[in-house]
Amino acid sequence: MTGHAPAKRPNQLFRNLNSKIASIPMILIAMGIFLGGSLWTILYSFTNSKLLPRLSFVGLDQYERLWNTSRWIVSIQNLAIYGILSLIFSLVIGFLLAALMDQKIRFENAFRTIFLYPFALSFIVTGLVWQWILNPEFGIQGIVRSLGFENFTFDPLYNPDIVIYGILIAGLWQGTGLVMCLMLAGLRGIDEDIWKAARVDGIPMWRTYLFVVIPMMRPVFITTLVIIASGIVKVYDLVVAQTSGGPGNASEVPAKYVYDYMFQAQNLGQGFAASTMMLLTVAIIIIPWAYLEFGGKKRG
Repeated sequence: MTGHAPAKRPNQLFRNLNSKIASIPMILIAMGIFLGGSLWTILYSFTNSKLLPRLSFVGLDQYERLWNTSRWIVSIQNLAIYGILSLIFSLVIGFLLAALMDQKIRFENAFRTIFLYPFALSFIVTGLVWQWILNPEFGIQGIVRSLGFENFTFDPLYNPDIVIYGILIAGLWQGTGLVMCLMLAGLRGIDEDIWKAARVDGIPMWRTYLFVVIPMMRPVFITTLVIIASGIVKVYDLVVAQTSGGPGNASEVPAKYVYDYMFQAQNLGQGFAASTMMLLTVAIIIIPWAYLEFGGKKRG
């Protein structure tokens, strides 16, 4: 009597083979556009291209000029301030709102829609709305002064020392709702037995969130962090709509620097160098995320 050999499991590479074959054209197009475009940009960042790209190499001259330009330094400083504060406040406010929404409050759907609605608007619309709200004549300052507080001053978009914080307010208003929804989805994925066990043990709710729930939501936090950070690096519309980089160059950001040099100053080489630095920043964000998301899983 001969036994049948156990059927071998198909190799992971050949699972869903039809789907993988069908996705090959999309993968090739994506690699051709994104990877090819990136390499093309990096290559021409070492040239003195002006109105049109040309292979006239000048070594690191464009990068030396870039980092010796005060406008670029200001844009990096603004991006650092905007980025750090945006990350902190978006995560904190978004998580707090999600925790409140997770208490099964009445009209949850209505509140969730209200908080998420700003994210449906374009950055241009958001920038124009907040430009009006922060206008010293008929915005918050004008309204408060009309109530009798003549010395009240709140004009961040017209003060070069704090203009980036005015842009930050608009960015938080638009993006915090998305963070709240991501966090709420993570909270709804927590097993109800964990909450019951914490209540039985008499653990305060804040300690349950801090030492149990938040560590369990690590993947959600990492994904949210990457989404926010990638949006911060390429922030452009909000600045153009609110201040156009002003007063002076006080609210300049890297994306606007790239656009101005490539399409207004007709200096492609300098624009390519600046965009390469932005690409490097995105890589610094994406590579650790990919390692944390996929590297640990493979080891496990």
